[in-house]
Parts: sequence; C-alpha cells; structure tokens
Amino acid sequence: MLGAGEGTADPGLSETGVEQARRVAEFLEVEGIDHIVSSTMRRAYETAVPLADTLGYEIEQLEDIKESDHKNSAYIPAEEISPDDPDAAHLFEGNIHDHVFSDGIEHFTERVSRGFQHIIDTNKSKRVAVYCHGMVTSIFLRTILGFDDPLSLTPDYCGISRVRASSNGIRTVRSINETHHVRDLIEW
Repeated sequence: MLGAGEGTADPGLSETGVEQARRVAEFLEVEGIDHIVSSTMRRAYETAVPLADTLGYEIEQLEDIKESDHKNSAYIPAEEISPDDPDAAHLFEGNIHDHVFSDGIEHFTERVSRGFQHIIDTNKSKRVAVYCHGMVTSIFLRTILGFDDPLSLTPDYCGISRVRASSNGIRTVRSINETHHVRDLIEW
C-alpha cells in the first residue's frame, strides 16, 4: 500500500509499501537480475531501491513508464477510491477512461510501449527488473495479449509479471501478478 495525503500524485511509500519493497528485493535477489529500471515516480523508485542496494546496481529511471495519474494533484490508492470520497467522486461520472488516462488511452499506450521498447532494445539478453505501476503493467500486457479494457486487469502492489521479449518482436507473457512474496500484506 502506498502513502496517501501528501498532496501530490507522487507520494513516497507507506510503512507497508516499504515492507513490500523489501520482500520483492528478497524474492528477486536470486533471479539473476542484470539491470533495474524504474519509473520516475517516487513510489516506483523507492520500491526499486532495496533490490538495487542488495545487488549493488544503479537504477535507470525512465519517464515513459510513469503512471497514468502523474498529472493528478493528489494520489488516491485504488482500494480507497469511493464515490463517497469528494476527491474521488468525479471518477464515477462519465467515462472512467477519461479520468484514468488524462492524456487519452492512445497517448498513454504509445508512451508505455515506447518505454518498454527502449528497455528491450537497450538490454538484449539481459534479465531486467522493471518497477512501474499497475496501469502501466496493464497497458503493456494489453499490447501483448490484446484484451480490450485495460481496467479489467489490476495488478496488486508489488505483484510480479514476467514477460520474455525477443529481439524479433515476439513478446511472451510468462506470468501475471505473482504475489506469494507479499500475500499477507495485500488488502483484499
């Protein structure tokens, strides 16, 4: 879970988020990671830090994989969004996609695709841990699997999805939303 109430859509991690990040690092440290990439948003970067510290790697920050809410004035964790909350009530009016994708879903998809293509192109034959966000993950998986509504897939905080990317353009989804390493920290 991420900290809320800092007055920006880019909060740092809550205590639970810090523990989740520690567990992700503990889980991934034996996975043969060669490189670490993070969104430029604090919550993704702070989640990547424990693994980077454990492996002694620098974190490459990438603007193109920041979340769809990066322009919002406040961050509201998905599990706290309610029509009764004055800060979230507008999300229940009109087309939800217009609220989630402030620049439009096409622009967001293009940005996310460009970001992942950069990661693939610059890390041939490497295993890369990418720390991004739920909607970024959903959009990337949508480009591979071809499902219609990106809101139909909502990865959990610190859920791990694995994709094999070949230089010939083939993308293979190996797993989606692995959470056994943080299961007791996820709010159901």
